[in-house]
Amino acid sequence: MTVSDPVRLDGLTRVYASDAGPVTALDDVHLSFAAGTFTAVMGPSGSGKSTLLHCAAGLDRATAGEVFVGGTALGPLGDTALTRLRRDRIGFVFQGYNLVPALTAAQNVALPARLAGHREPAERVLAALAEVGLADRAGHRPAQLSGGEQQRVAIARALFTRPAVLFADEPTGALDTASSRLVLTLLRGMVDEHDQTVVLVTHDPVAAAYADRVVLLADGRVVDEVTGDLTAARVAGRLAGLEAAAC
Repeated sequence: MTVSDPVRLDGLTRVYASDAGPVTALDDVHLSFAAGTFTAVMGPSGSGKSTLLHCAAGLDRATAGEVFVGGTALGPLGDTALTRLRRDRIGFVFQGYNLVPALTAAQNVALPARLAGHREPAERVLAALAEVGLADRAGHRPAQLSGGEQQRVAIARALFTRPAVLFADEPTGALDTASSRLVLTLLRGMVDEHDQTVVLVTHDPVAAAYADRVVLLADGRVVDEVTGDLTAARVAGRLAGLEAAAC
């Protein structure tokens, strides 16, 4: 782990209160995500995948340990400073797209900048849409776009500020096979061609096979990593072994 890594998790722990007592969703997780790499995070249901993503992206606060984004520790930041850092340095793509229905694709892409008080040139917004293959859909509202197109708009929006890292939480979970392939190929291209750092949570071994490495979680801990020649079959086999051990 180096300070230069876009994202570093040092002893990340997240405990939630429940009627039955404290629930540990993440337990002393140490991970780093280097620049220009694509990491998939997988694990059985309840393993802590989404919690890890939300804490790493500053959407949730850690109970213990620390998250560093671009060398900045998130823990000491107040709400305003954390919001600013998320806006400037972190991109997040949700399974449900989270586009504003009343806005066009171009307006959705430019929305974070507008909320920050910046007026971006229309040419730059169109260039962002062109990068995801949607320059000709700039004037369309979400209801006029397919699910795959909406997700590509969401990716363009998340990348518009050139963030240090792009987090994606099951971005292909609601898409058909063809649309999923387009989205995953787009993310892979952002890593290979633009040195973007991508961290993807997925339950799909086919999606995970687009990554450089797969981090496997169980009971809130990192229990395995898969690197090298990633194939869907190899990833599925390791995940199956992990799930069998948990039974």
